[in-house]
Amino acid sequence: MLLALPGMGDPNFDHSAIAMCVHDENGAMGVDVGRVIEGLSMAELVANFGVDAAHLTHVPVLRGGPVEPQRGFVLHSRDWGGQDSIEVTPEWALSGSLDILKAIGAGMGPDRFLMVLGYSGWGAGQLEHEMRMHGWFLGEHIPEDLPAIQPARRWDACFSACGVDSRLLCSGMGEA
Repeated sequence: MLLALPGMGDPNFDHSAIAMCVHDENGAMGVDVGRVIEGLSMAELVANFGVDAAHLTHVPVLRGGPVEPQRGFVLHSRDWGGQDSIEVTPEWALSGSLDILKAIGAGMGPDRFLMVLGYSGWGAGQLEHEMRMHGWFLGEHIPEDLPAIQPARRWDACFSACGVDSRLLCSGMGEA
């Protein structure tokens, strides 16, 4: 997990908990798992694709990031693998095709999943530069119980999983 430190100065990433999905010499891509798009459920979203998923009215859609906010992704457990799924960690994968929405709608999808619109992206070396500037904290992993954690609590919960009490973080930096 990539966690935004307080005082980063960019409202797109203030208190973001980003599941890093791709990070290589060409850049990085991740999805924010802590910001709900108010007034939009997964059932409403997938109905636009002809998928009946009325049982998902309680599942929120998340604002995955500022890039391509109309593009959808599902971050999901690895117990389902379909068209164009990419491994994120040994426990998690990312899919962006209609087949996962159909599987979830039919009750045959992954056990754990999060629906996001948009993503965060960085060019080659950009994220490494931002990390040297102390804007980000790199957590060890994506918690297995992430979907069970309320979205507004995920930033704190991810820090806690790394042994960090987020209440002790401050928005300014000191000098030695």
